[in-house]
Amino acid sequence: MSENPQVKAILYHIETREHELTDQAGQLRDRIEELTRQLGEIDAESENLRITRKTLLTLPVPSPDAEPERPDIPDHPAYRQILTALTDSGQPMRARDLCQALDLPILPKNTEGIRSKLKRLVGRGILTETDPGLFASPGA
Repeated sequence: MSENPQVKAILYHIETREHELTDQAGQLRDRIEELTRQLGEIDAESENLRITRKTLLTLPVPSPDAEPERPDIPDHPAYRQILTALTDSGQPMRARDLCQALDLPILPKNTEGIRSKLKRLVGRGILTETDPGLFASPGA
């Protein structure tokens, strides 16, 4: 190696610069690896979305007639009164409680009439019987 101070200074400067460039190159390689990983993830997600779109476009369109059927409420006004009373109370009721809510005398014939109507509404899926003799709207 040269003993010339100017050459030594230049060689030191070159060596320092080489270390700086080596460090920068290492940092850039690390960034490239990270960016390559991220790009791979984005490409994979993009491919998944493309496949999902393609799959959705091949599915048949459901017909508007596919709506669930709503059960028919019997025509007699007593059924509507029962449903209104149950909705107004917001809680399950017994036939006797419905007689009171509908201002009917609490007699066996009225209680049994209401109970049979309640059972008919349960059979049609309009009401549910949460416990024996306790009736409620399905949403209650």
